[in-house]
Amino acid sequence: MNKTQETLKTIDELEVSNDYLDFHSRYYSYSKIDSLPNARLVSYSDDVAKLLNLKITTSDHESLIKLVNGQNLLKNSKPYSMVYAGHQFGHFVPQLGDGRAINLGCVNDWHLQLKGAGLTKYSRQGDGKAVLRSSIREYLMSEAMYGLNIPTTRALAIINSDESVYREELETASIVLRLSKSWVRFGTFEYFYQSQDKQSLQELADFVIAENYSHLKDEENKYEKLFFEIVDKTAYLMAMWQAYGFMHGVMNTDNMSVAGFTIDYGPYAFMDNFDVNNICNHTDYEGRYSYANQPHVAQWNLDSLATCFSALCDEKKLLEYLDGFLHMQDNEYLKIMQKKLGLSYELSADSNRELVSKLIGMLNTVTIDYTLFFNHLSHFEYKEIINLCIFKKPMEEWLEDYKKLLENEPLSNDEVSLQMQKANPKYVLKNYMIQEAIDKAQNDDFTLVNDLLKIAQNPYKVHEGYERYMYSTPQEFSNIQLSCSS
Repeated sequence: MNKTQETLKTIDELEVSNDYLDFHSRYYSYSKIDSLPNARLVSYSDDVAKLLNLKITTSDHESLIKLVNGQNLLKNSKPYSMVYAGHQFGHFVPQLGDGRAINLGCVNDWHLQLKGAGLTKYSRQGDGKAVLRSSIREYLMSEAMYGLNIPTTRALAIINSDESVYREELETASIVLRLSKSWVRFGTFEYFYQSQDKQSLQELADFVIAENYSHLKDEENKYEKLFFEIVDKTAYLMAMWQAYGFMHGVMNTDNMSVAGFTIDYGPYAFMDNFDVNNICNHTDYEGRYSYANQPHVAQWNLDSLATCFSALCDEKKLLEYLDGFLHMQDNEYLKIMQKKLGLSYELSADSNRELVSKLIGMLNTVTIDYTLFFNHLSHFEYKEIINLCIFKKPMEEWLEDYKKLLENEPLSNDEVSLQMQKANPKYVLKNYMIQEAIDKAQNDDFTLVNDLLKIAQNPYKVHEGYERYMYSTPQEFSNIQLSCSS
């Protein structure tokens, strides 16, 4: 038995810490979990269980259901919900908070949170519940983003029940157990800044440093440096979103993590046919959170965070650093795109930057599936790519430019192809795929949820029986918009 196996625990042996509860009660409120009737297990992730040094076998399923359903609390767990504020579609709301999320405590530096576990102090007009549809979407996309190496929260398990909840229609209530290295948001800082509570702002910043930026603990100007690193992490996150065609849909400041993770999966989407102005949230009438706007919105949100940090350090220095955000994000984006294109030139190569710029303009013209394009390109299947395009000439011209740059590569085409295949997934979880899983799950058939979990966690290999998911999205489902309740 190896050391890892020796340290694995059962659910009943897990013990949580509650450092966030050391704060004054203005940071949070204790919450009572509203367990669901006739709860049943939909799916769980062994990979995520390992993050908690947790072993789950078939005999543990009942214990897992009771954990996710709040019937059995872990040792030391004191369920609570966090308060925060936020700019929602650009408008400041002074108090938001975990309206349907309840924290259980921390295990191995991962904060456990139940989403859909009932009313909290911050539920406002909501019912504190989540439906099976949105829970499956969060569960699968958390793991899909991880499979693509995009910074993200994780998801351990999901349960369904017989309880009815009304959204656009009557649906069943569900709970997902999700994990994050931090649930502190830009909006958490906004909450204490707008109430002119400098002491709480400083305590919160110290907490974030201790939890996610411990190397800054004894640094001079540590709050200034903390902001700089949040800017850096956000720039990288935006670059990854853009490079892999991911759209969040609701980039409010309360949905932005100070740890640089993707959090709060709602009306998100991976790009089907490439459209630089795609809007995946049908309530986003003005396109504030369109694909093209995501880096700009991230900078706007960071500007709001800089205002909060101005109570702790020199705002002028923060804004000077933030001025370089779009350039920083663009450089990170170019690095990723070079890998996707199999190009190994230095970042400063103007030819690469020009080629990528032309690529985006061309893809926006020819009508082609974004992920499938790169999949074919990884194998230099130029004819297949051209045949996919409605408008072929722009693609033909771009491919000629691409081939010329490729000729200067020091590696052989076979070696370049292998590297490209590591950067270009065969699968991303598109909304029509997840909807198929949801439709089956609503009839208590969870097989596709579990199969999509395997695809999500291993998107770079072919999954037998699911080859069709590697190809273009059926036209009737391409670039559909979803609601915030998704």
